[in-house]
Amino acid sequence: MFFRKVLSDDRVSGRIQKMMSEFHPEAIERVEQAISANKVVVVGMRGNYFVKKALRNLVRWNVAFEYCEFGSYFSQYNERVTLKMWSGYSTFPMIFVNGVLIGGNSDMEAEKAEGSFDRRLVG
Repeated sequence: MFFRKVLSDDRVSGRIQKMMSEFHPEAIERVEQAISANKVVVVGMRGNYFVKKALRNLVRWNVAFEYCEFGSYFSQYNERVTLKMWSGYSTFPMIFVNGVLIGGNSDMEAEKAEGSFDRRLVG
């Protein structure tokens, strides 16, 4: 198993930890609610080619999904940063299948080609 390095709590001041915990928690809550209520959730932003491509793929594959949009290149930047910090994934879309972050559109296409995407949907 691979793990990314994360700064341990003992190396972050309590004041900063509090600030981080209060930084747009509503964005995280919105995504978590969508994940708990839907098999497939796409988190994205308006105007992003890869988000559009992922949504088109899901429609073409006849897969039901929930789309959570957080602004565009000109709005809701802080909410998107919050989601990147929360997930540890740095780009959009963020695609969740049965609660598991599988990555972006190219990752989803690769899983579809190898069959693991469809197996995740059944699980």
